[in-house]
Amino acid sequence: MARVSQEHLDARRRQILDGAARCFARNGFHATSMQDVLREVDLSAGAVYRYFGGKEELIAAIVTEALDDVQGSFEEAALQRPPEPPDVLIAGVMERVLAGRGMWHGKDGFARLLIQVWTETLRNDKLAALMREGYGRVREAWIKVVEAYQEAGLMRADIPASDVARTMIAAAQGFAAQQALFGEVPIEVLRNGLRGLMSMGEQKIS
Repeated sequence: MARVSQEHLDARRRQILDGAARCFARNGFHATSMQDVLREVDLSAGAVYRYFGGKEELIAAIVTEALDDVQGSFEEAALQRPPEPPDVLIAGVMERVLAGRGMWHGKDGFARLLIQVWTETLRNDKLAALMREGYGRVREAWIKVVEAYQEAGLMRADIPASDVARTMIAAAQGFAAQQALFGEVPIEVLRNGLRGLMSMGEQKIS
Protein backbone atom coordinates (compact mmCIF):
# COMPACT_ATOMS: atom_id res chain seq x y z
CA MET A 1 0.00 0.00 0.00
CA ALA A 2 1.41 3.38 -1.02
CA ARG A 3 2.15 5.76 1.84
CA VAL A 4 0.17 9.00 1.90
CA SER A 5 2.48 12.01 2.05
CA GLN A 6 2.23 14.61 4.80
CA GLU A 7 1.63 17.19 2.10
CA HIS A 8 -1.44 15.26 0.96
CA LEU A 9 -2.71 14.93 4.54
CA ASP A 10 -2.25 18.65 5.16
CA ALA A 11 -4.03 19.54 1.93
CA ARG A 12 -6.96 17.28 2.79
CA ARG A 13 -7.26 18.80 6.26
CA ARG A 14 -7.16 22.27 4.69
CA GLN A 15 -9.90 21.26 2.26
CA ILE A 16 -12.15 20.11 5.10
CA LEU A 17 -11.54 23.19 7.25
CA ASP A 18 -12.20 25.60 4.40
CA GLY A 19 -15.35 23.77 3.34
CA ALA A 20 -16.71 23.65 6.89
CA ALA A 21 -15.94 27.34 7.39
CA ARG A 22 -17.86 28.22 4.23
CA CYS A 23 -20.85 26.25 5.49
CA PHE A 24 -20.74 27.85 8.92
CA ALA A 25 -20.35 31.37 7.52
CA ARG A 26 -23.23 30.78 5.11
CA ASN A 27 -25.76 29.07 7.38
CA GLY A 28 -24.50 29.28 10.95
CA PHE A 29 -23.33 26.50 13.23
CA HIS A 30 -26.71 25.09 14.22
CA ALA A 31 -28.18 25.05 10.73
CA THR A 32 -25.12 23.26 9.37
CA SER A 33 -24.91 19.48 9.71
CA MET A 34 -21.97 17.21 9.10
CA GLN A 35 -23.80 16.03 5.98
CA ASP A 36 -23.70 19.62 4.73
CA VAL A 37 -19.96 19.67 5.31
CA LEU A 38 -19.48 16.36 3.51
CA ARG A 39 -21.36 17.66 0.48
CA GLU A 40 -19.40 20.92 0.53
CA VAL A 41 -16.00 19.21 0.51
CA ASP A 42 -17.16 16.28 -1.66
CA LEU A 43 -15.62 13.67 0.63
CA SER A 44 -16.87 10.55 2.35
CA ALA A 45 -17.71 10.49 6.05
CA GLY A 46 -14.72 8.26 6.69
CA ALA A 47 -12.35 10.69 5.02
CA VAL A 48 -13.60 13.62 7.11
CA TYR A 49 -13.84 11.78 10.43
CA ARG A 50 -10.24 10.68 9.99
CA TYR A 51 -9.32 14.30 10.76
CA PHE A 52 -12.17 15.60 12.91
CA GLY A 53 -14.46 13.80 15.33
CA GLY A 54 -17.44 15.99 14.54
CA LYS A 55 -18.78 19.49 14.20
CA GLU A 56 -17.51 20.66 17.59
CA GLU A 57 -13.93 19.73 16.67
CA LEU A 58 -14.26 21.52 13.35
CA ILE A 59 -15.48 24.68 15.04
CA ALA A 60 -12.66 24.55 17.60
CA ALA A 61 -10.03 24.06 14.88
CA ILE A 62 -11.37 26.98 12.83
CA VAL A 63 -11.47 29.30 15.85
CA THR A 64 -7.96 28.33 16.93
CA GLU A 65 -6.58 28.93 13.46
CA ALA A 66 -8.26 32.34 13.18
CA LEU A 67 -6.90 33.47 16.54
CA ASP A 68 -3.43 32.19 15.63
CA ASP A 69 -3.54 34.24 12.42
CA VAL A 70 -4.32 37.46 14.28
CA GLN A 71 -1.83 36.74 17.06
CA GLY A 72 0.94 35.99 14.58
CA SER A 73 0.30 39.17 12.61
CA PHE A 74 0.61 41.38 15.66
CA GLU A 75 3.58 39.53 17.12
CA GLU A 76 5.36 40.13 13.83
CA ALA A 77 4.39 43.81 13.97
CA ALA A 78 5.70 44.09 17.53
CA LEU A 79 9.20 43.09 16.36
CA GLN A 80 9.47 46.34 14.39
CA ARG A 81 11.00 49.23 16.28
CA PRO A 82 8.86 51.21 16.35
CA PRO A 83 5.86 49.41 14.82
CA GLU A 84 3.88 51.08 12.08
CA PRO A 85 1.40 53.75 13.27
CA PRO A 86 -1.88 52.28 14.62
CA ASP A 87 -3.93 53.35 11.59
CA VAL A 88 -1.55 51.54 9.24
CA LEU A 89 -0.93 48.58 11.53
CA ILE A 90 -4.51 47.73 12.55
CA ALA A 91 -5.96 48.30 9.10
CA GLY A 92 -3.18 46.30 7.49
CA VAL A 93 -3.62 43.32 9.79
CA MET A 94 -7.41 43.35 9.38
CA GLU A 95 -7.03 43.56 5.62
CA ARG A 96 -4.72 40.53 5.57
CA VAL A 97 -6.92 38.51 7.90
CA LEU A 98 -10.16 39.28 6.07
CA ALA A 99 -8.63 38.76 2.63
CA GLY A 100 -6.83 35.62 3.72
CA ARG A 101 -10.16 34.05 4.62
CA GLY A 102 -11.96 35.39 1.56
CA MET A 103 -12.58 31.86 0.35
CA TRP A 104 -15.05 31.45 3.19
CA HIS A 105 -18.23 32.32 1.30
CA GLY A 106 -17.28 35.72 -0.06
CA LYS A 107 -15.21 38.62 1.19
CA ASP A 108 -17.31 38.99 4.33
CA GLY A 109 -17.19 35.27 5.13
CA PHE A 110 -14.57 35.57 7.85
CA ALA A 111 -16.44 38.44 9.51
CA ARG A 112 -19.71 36.48 9.36
CA LEU A 113 -17.95 33.52 10.93
CA LEU A 114 -16.68 35.70 13.78
CA ILE A 115 -20.24 36.71 14.65
CA GLN A 116 -21.24 33.04 14.66
CA VAL A 117 -18.36 32.22 17.00
CA TRP A 118 -19.14 35.04 19.42
CA THR A 119 -22.75 33.93 19.62
CA GLU A 120 -21.82 30.29 20.11
CA THR A 121 -19.53 31.10 23.03
CA LEU A 122 -22.58 32.21 25.03
CA ARG A 123 -23.88 28.62 25.11
CA ASN A 124 -20.80 26.48 24.56
CA ASP A 125 -18.52 26.41 27.60
CA LYS A 126 -15.70 24.59 25.81
CA LEU A 127 -15.66 27.11 22.98
CA ALA A 128 -15.89 29.96 25.49
CA ALA A 129 -12.81 28.63 27.28
CA LEU A 130 -10.98 28.28 23.96
CA MET A 131 -11.88 31.86 23.06
CA ARG A 132 -10.73 33.21 26.42
CA GLU A 133 -7.39 31.46 26.10
CA GLY A 134 -6.96 32.59 22.51
CA TYR A 135 -8.07 36.13 23.26
CA GLY A 136 -5.51 36.26 26.06
CA ARG A 137 -2.73 35.34 23.63
CA VAL A 138 -3.91 37.90 21.11
CA ARG A 139 -4.14 40.60 23.79
CA GLU A 140 -0.57 39.88 24.88
CA ALA A 141 0.60 40.36 21.30
CA TRP A 142 -1.19 43.71 21.10
CA ILE A 143 0.24 44.80 24.46
CA LYS A 144 3.74 44.26 23.03
CA VAL A 145 2.85 46.59 20.16
CA VAL A 146 1.60 49.29 22.54
CA GLU A 147 4.71 48.95 24.71
CA ALA A 148 6.85 49.44 21.61
CA TYR A 149 4.95 52.66 20.85
CA GLN A 150 5.48 53.83 24.41
CA GLU A 151 9.19 52.99 24.37
CA ALA A 152 9.58 55.00 21.16
CA GLY A 153 7.81 57.99 22.70
CA LEU A 154 4.96 57.76 20.18
CA MET A 155 2.27 57.02 22.76
CA ARG A 156 1.65 58.21 26.30
CA ALA A 157 3.44 55.96 28.75
CA ASP A 158 1.23 56.85 31.73
CA ILE A 159 -1.73 54.87 30.34
CA PRO A 160 -1.68 51.08 30.94
CA ALA A 161 -0.63 49.27 27.79
CA SER A 162 -3.29 46.61 28.44
CA ASP A 163 -6.04 49.27 28.37
CA VAL A 164 -4.82 50.61 25.03
CA ALA A 165 -4.53 47.09 23.64
CA ARG A 166 -8.11 46.25 24.58
CA THR A 167 -9.34 49.40 22.85
CA MET A 168 -7.35 48.61 19.72
CA ILE A 169 -8.84 45.11 19.72
CA ALA A 170 -12.31 46.61 20.10
CA ALA A 171 -11.74 48.76 17.01
CA ALA A 172 -10.76 45.71 14.96
CA GLN A 173 -13.63 43.62 16.30
CA GLY A 174 -16.12 46.41 15.66
CA PHE A 175 -14.95 46.76 12.08
CA ALA A 176 -15.33 43.01 11.54
CA ALA A 177 -18.83 43.15 13.04
CA GLN A 178 -19.82 45.93 10.64
CA GLN A 179 -18.54 43.83 7.75
CA ALA A 180 -20.73 40.93 8.85
CA LEU A 181 -23.87 42.90 9.69
CA PHE A 182 -23.93 45.66 7.10
CA GLY A 183 -21.93 44.36 4.16
CA GLU A 184 -18.43 44.92 2.88
CA VAL A 185 -16.74 48.09 4.11
CA PRO A 186 -13.52 49.28 2.42
CA ILE A 187 -10.51 48.89 4.70
CA GLU A 188 -9.75 52.56 4.04
CA VAL A 189 -12.74 53.43 6.26
CA LEU A 190 -11.03 51.82 9.25
CA ARG A 191 -7.68 53.35 8.36
CA ASN A 192 -9.15 56.84 7.93
CA GLY A 193 -11.20 56.58 11.11
CA LEU A 194 -8.19 55.64 13.19
CA ARG A 195 -6.15 58.39 11.55
CA GLY A 196 -8.83 60.90 12.43
CA LEU A 197 -8.89 59.84 16.07
CA MET A 198 -5.10 59.98 16.22
CA SER A 199 -5.12 63.56 14.92
CA MET A 200 -6.84 64.88 18.07
CA GLY A 201 -4.42 66.85 20.23
CA GLU A 202 -4.59 67.48 23.95
CA GLN A 203 -6.76 70.55 24.61
CA LYS A 204 -5.56 72.99 27.21
CA ILE A 205 -8.10 73.78 29.90
CA SER A 206 -8.00 77.47 30.81
